[in-house]
Amino acid sequence: MRIFVAGATGAIGQPLVTELIRQGHSVTGMTSNDAGAKLIASLGASVAQVSVFDAAGVEEALRRSQAEVVIDELTSLPKDHAHVASSAAADRKVRWEGGGNLQRAAMATGVRRYIQQASGFFLKPVHGLADESAGLITDASPFVTGSARIYQDLEVRLQNLGSIEGVALRYGFFYGPKTWYCPEGTAADAARRQELSIMGQGEGVWSWVHIEDAALATVAALNAPAGVYNIVDDHPAPCNEWIPNFARWVDAPPPRRITEQQARETAGEDAVYYATKLHGASNKKAKEVLGFRPRRTEWLPE
Repeated sequence: MRIFVAGATGAIGQPLVTELIRQGHSVTGMTSNDAGAKLIASLGASVAQVSVFDAAGVEEALRRSQAEVVIDELTSLPKDHAHVASSAAADRKVRWEGGGNLQRAAMATGVRRYIQQASGFFLKPVHGLADESAGLITDASPFVTGSARIYQDLEVRLQNLGSIEGVALRYGFFYGPKTWYCPEGTAADAARRQELSIMGQGEGVWSWVHIEDAALATVAALNAPAGVYNIVDDHPAPCNEWIPNFARWVDAPPPRRITEQQARETAGEDAVYYATKLHGASNKKAKEVLGFRPRRTEWLPE
């Protein structure tokens, strides 16, 4: 199958391109710079070097690739997780404006299927774990609300691609190589400085997914029924569980505990929301339809 991957040099883009090629697909990876082009070529893929904001250039690159499927993994995330809020505007512009150029190009060039990166951690609270029928939270703290709205808009736009089959993959928090959450990542550095604290009761539940498991699920989505899938692990965990276990995993001291008020004063309302109100997601559909078999989150005890 001929696949066009946008965001091919990102944390998920690299293992995704590698897995696609391993399974015999013909892959074109998109990047805007020379370093990215060298990386994509080193993975064995063809290179489309173009800015995602160059609509005509994106359409021409996609047409040359003769892709049957587009996988949209576009992001503009910072190297340090602590800067994610300050990078939000650039990230949303890439996802919305850049992704819009990519979708219009897909419609113009006769692409059969469009796979969209979506969010499995900004879901509305429900009883138990949220399945794919759950909407996105749009009345939370400022950053969470803004992020949830862009993901919601991306899912809505995906449903209006005419004859193109739309697949939204609601990934959990990525962990593993080249992510923030690995022994060499910035979250691990923060844990070693005891800056990764348990806020209040720490009851906010996080759904995770290893970056390589996310790549495998994305490849499985090439031929699955169109729709929405939660790509998350089997063990969503509250902050009061995953943070101390993560700290031990990266050889950090035990995390500090602070009150919600202290957290608001030092870290802000968004950090409190992440720590106390996030809701976990169910992967039942992905396991049944995609054959998804995620590994246990590596720092959680058996």
